[in-house]
Amino acid sequence: MKWIFAFVFLFGLQQVFAQKIISNQNHAWVSYLGNHKLSDKFSLHTEYQWRRANGFENWQQSLARVGLDYNLLPNLSVTAGYGWIVTYPYGDQPIAHTFNEHRIWQQLNAKAKYGRFELQHRYRLEQRFLENYIKNQDGTFSKGTDLFRQRVRYRAMVLLPLSRKEMLDNTLFLNVNDEVFLGFGKGIGKNILDQNRMNFALGWRFNKNFNVQVGYLNQFVVKSDGIKEERNHTLLVSTVYNLDFSKRK
Repeated sequence: MKWIFAFVFLFGLQQVFAQKIISNQNHAWVSYLGNHKLSDKFSLHTEYQWRRANGFENWQQSLARVGLDYNLLPNLSVTAGYGWIVTYPYGDQPIAHTFNEHRIWQQLNAKAKYGRFELQHRYRLEQRFLENYIKNQDGTFSKGTDLFRQRVRYRAMVLLPLSRKEMLDNTLFLNVNDEVFLGFGKGIGKNILDQNRMNFALGWRFNKNFNVQVGYLNQFVVKSDGIKEERNHTLLVSTVYNLDFSKRK
């Protein structure tokens, strides 16, 4: 009897995994980030990400984000802000229509140093307002009622200087991080897991306010139907450039 149960269990697992439709795609993201110091406690977060599908050929997303940072401690900060995201049809599993998303977000960022390693934990909450388009019988689209979704994100990041023992000016460094996205509340579909992003990048720190990184990002996306999935192999190029407005009169 136990062999029958084992067979049924394994057969069931096979059917579950057989239903998954996974699309492997090649993308490229170019991003700019800056945290501009306003005072000892406050800074302005600015960010833009140019996300392309099929290499650099087509749009995947355009993402602009701003926020206000408050430093609770030297290694602990909180942020609240707004994001405007435009998502386009792309790839083997395209959405039906381009849509805008207006996003409110809050986060806690903590840093700690262990020898040469710097470890960062980022916890982020998002309230997402998404345009919704309904396809008509004649093939055209009409704008429906906007959707509201909520999501929590956690990212663990490790920074390691390679060319020096410390993260000083003109230092080659390694950035390894992983971020998981989980939906909650109403309307999350058949799955809680929304995305997972794993990134490996080499960076060059010119000074404490300026660095450039180039690396590989694996973006795993689970669609709301719980069946379609994407594994996007992504070239990631990012620039961090911070300004200090606190010293300007």
